[in-house]
Amino acid sequence: MKRIGVTGHRTIPAELLAHVGERLRTLLRGHEGPLEALSSLADGADQLFADIALECGADLTVVIPSEDYEQDFADPESLARYRMLLGRATQEVRMGFRHATDEAYYAAGTFIADSCDRLVAVWDGQPARGHGGTGEIVAYARTLGKPVTVIWRDGVLRD
Repeated sequence: MKRIGVTGHRTIPAELLAHVGERLRTLLRGHEGPLEALSSLADGADQLFADIALECGADLTVVIPSEDYEQDFADPESLARYRMLLGRATQEVRMGFRHATDEAYYAAGTFIADSCDRLVAVWDGQPARGHGGTGEIVAYARTLGKPVTVIWRDGVLRD
């Protein structure tokens, strides 16, 4: 089974959303045989990736950074989407942290990078804004020699 993981920004600029969705669909539909998608289901890239992966027939493995992870969802709609996607997951992996800290996010991100055959990064190419951020997880995956597919568009700035 091929395993594809995701890391990405929680906020995707509106002008980039269709492009990201199209690229994710192309990537996920381009694989033959069984596919497992790994995501933490955070707002933005993680949820979009998981939704498209399920649409493409992949099994979904959710990597949950902490016991109180749901408290990190400020938007009720995003929390509802998280719960819906979690309910459709084939497997859950819990990092064992009580609280959603940068260290918990780093652990979840590195677990995904360690466990996948390819990492997809919805990433603007800028350094991470905190420990466990997208840029740091991309750098980690590259040190492992993992193929990383970056999805973004030049000239588009993140909020």
